[in-house]
This record gives sequence, C-alpha cells and structure tokens, in this order.
Amino acid sequence: MSQRQRIVAVYPGTFDPLTLGHEDILKRAAGMFDELVLAVAVAHHKRTMFSLDERLALAAEVTAPLGNVRVDSYRGLLRDYCLARGVRVVVRGVRAATDFDYEFQMAGMNRHLMPGVDTIFLTPQAQTQFISSTFVREIATLGGDVAALVSPSVLKRLQERVAQAREA
Repeated sequence: MSQRQRIVAVYPGTFDPLTLGHEDILKRAAGMFDELVLAVAVAHHKRTMFSLDERLALAAEVTAPLGNVRVDSYRGLLRDYCLARGVRVVVRGVRAATDFDYEFQMAGMNRHLMPGVDTIFLTPQAQTQFISSTFVREIATLGGDVAALVSPSVLKRLQERVAQAREA
C-alpha cells in the first residue's frame, strides 16, 4: 500500500499589510494541507507601505500559532517558485465577482504555465469579505480606525508608519 503524497500549498500575495481577511483565508487553508506557505511577493509593480522585510516579519508574527504554515518570499513568476519547491496547490481568496474574474484568468494562465499545479478559491467569511489591504492603508493614512480590520501587531506597525509619515 502506497503512502499519500504530502500536499504543499502556497498562498501568495503582497500582504501590504496582512489583514484579517487574509488571516481568515490563511487559517482555513492551513487546515486543508500538510504544509501551507504564505509567500510574500516582492512587489516590483507597485509601491508598498511596508518593506519586504517588514511584511515578512508581520506575517511570521501572525502565522506563528499555525504549526504547518511557514512564511517565505518570492520574486518573479509564481510558477518558478512553485516548481522549485514542489508546490501542488495555489490558494487564492476571492471577495467579490471582480476578484473572481481576475483570479479566474490568472488561474488559467497559471495552469498553462504549470500544468501540475491547481488553484483553489476560498471565499472569506461575511465579516471579512469587504476588507482589502488598499482600504486598510487608505483609512489608516487618513486617520481612520482600522483596529477591526487587522491583527494587533499589524495595527501597531500601521500606526507607527502613519505617525512617521506625518512627521516627515
């Protein structure tokens, strides 16, 4: 009798910052796979509020209680990252139809680039489906309260970053 092959999945994104919506998807996906990698992308196409090292540190803090989750970073094509590490599944969160349209097309391209890797879509719980990193950054920058949208450690760093920007 053969043993079941270990399934490694990746949850990629810029996570700038990591929100409670991301955490919801992350925790649920962690329960589905032997290993889940939260892969923080080097954001070559957009300016980030937090550096790669800061995003990695925040992600490590948030994922620490999850024993089968590790944090890593990647640059370039997700395909190269997945193939080099034996990843079999890409996890994506889909909040609304607009997300689905984009993610569906991306999943098709990923299947073309890496035929042995599947993409699964997880929808967030109702209380987190409206949260996006973009909204969190904008609200925080404009002085709004984002405490219900991010973890305490992320909130602290956001508040520090906004204060630094105001002093500059």
